[in-house]
Amino acid sequence: MIKSLLLAGIVAISVSGCAAVNTVKGWVPSFWDDNQSARIIDVRQSIAQLDCQQEHLLQIKRIQDNLQWFELYSESKGWRQNDVRRIVSPMQETVADFYKRSQSQQGSVTYCEIKKKILTTQSEYAAQAILGRF
Repeated sequence: MIKSLLLAGIVAISVSGCAAVNTVKGWVPSFWDDNQSARIIDVRQSIAQLDCQQEHLLQIKRIQDNLQWFELYSESKGWRQNDVRRIVSPMQETVADFYKRSQSQQGSVTYCEIKKKILTTQSEYAAQAILGRF
């Protein structure tokens, strides 16, 4: 009995200690946000509708604009949104590269399909994480 109480006390102190460390480092998870949830689905939809047979630039620009909106909105809400900002960061890099290449020349259909597949995976993971908050 005493051992289990002692163990429970140690676990409670350890968990609260980790929470304090995470708070200091800015690793506090953000809470549900309707706007972020809707926008990440807009991003997924734009990626799903990406037609590699058509000109890429305007399609990628729409995805990039949605991600920029997400970034600016999250940044405006404050430091507690750093977790979701880190989640969409890889997608922003992929889109920035795709957009830059599409500005100078129309990429090949194969290049577009590869980028679309990467973005689809990234957006699925991002949406699961963002929609999974409470």
